[in-house]
Amino acid sequence: MAKEGGLTWTVYDADKMTQREIYGLVLSELGEEYPEIVGLSADLAKSTKIGTFGDKFPDRFFNFGIAEQNMFGVAAGFAKAGLIPFVSTFSVFASMRAAEFLRTDCCYQNLNVKVIATHGGTSFGSAGSTHHATEDLSIVRAFANLVVIVPADAIETAHAVRACMKIQGPVYIRIGRGFEPRVYESFDYGYQVGKAVEMHPGTDITVIACGATVYHAVQAARILKQDDGLSVRVLNMHTIKPMDEEAIMRAVTETRRIITVEDHNVIGGLGGAVAEVIAGGGKGCAFQRVGIPDTFCPHGYPEDLMNLYKIDTDGIIEKVREIMGRDFEADEDWEDEV
Repeated sequence: MAKEGGLTWTVYDADKMTQREIYGLVLSELGEEYPEIVGLSADLAKSTKIGTFGDKFPDRFFNFGIAEQNMFGVAAGFAKAGLIPFVSTFSVFASMRAAEFLRTDCCYQNLNVKVIATHGGTSFGSAGSTHHATEDLSIVRAFANLVVIVPADAIETAHAVRACMKIQGPVYIRIGRGFEPRVYESFDYGYQVGKAVEMHPGTDITVIACGATVYHAVQAARILKQDDGLSVRVLNMHTIKPMDEEAIMRAVTETRRIITVEDHNVIGGLGGAVAEVIAGGGKGCAFQRVGIPDTFCPHGYPEDLMNLYKIDTDGIIEKVREIMGRDFEADEDWEDEV
């Protein structure tokens, strides 16, 4: 149970609230502890739920209208003055419309700006390509000094928002829009920025996921265990940068088959980051990236889009069976690997 600043909520509330709503509550709690926190919105206080903080601390909340670039510039100024600005807008706007300001004003100066980017991936499916954030991770993980986090559910969102206060520098937290399924049963699982969480043990193949796809990866692993007798390891790679390279290379060594699953373009996101680690590690494996295949998504409900791109439970099961059927020599001699 969390009870701070007059707010009380439990793990059961997290099952009924979106990541955005949990974020709004946690930020309000943090506002009690840290008077230097200020909230910034670009006319999306209600949609991003930073309005919860604004209602509680109206003198520390600023609405810039539809002017994201200006908002990030002011956030940099607040940080230079010793405040801790939390900037909330849609992921697509934070990563693209305000990209130069995030990069140059905030990251280049390594300022203590916290970006809570909502409506990530295809979670705002009905709004179409203009509001689908399917390239944001590839963009922001290239910015020096920026920590990039993609929580799996509301509980992990609470951990991430609190943990970012201990990071001296810019942080980008990407969350969804809708009722993301709860992945964790309690808050006590040892969350740590930069450390993957093993959600399901396995020795045959590893599925590395982030955000909303973690739930589906866990469900797929359970079904594959029951129906196919497969031992599927699932890693929740909630931190895209810095990435848990040790967990990835351990999975390569122990399972020799890796699939990445993400609600994002397959180019440059989680799959690209994991591929870079594997290539640098010098050990071969069967590998496949599963995500949005370098295309713009159609309008649709998020669950339908996830099914279309095979990043839901059924799609992950299909991909695991496919890669398990490949002819792959998984010898124990690593001497031929470079």
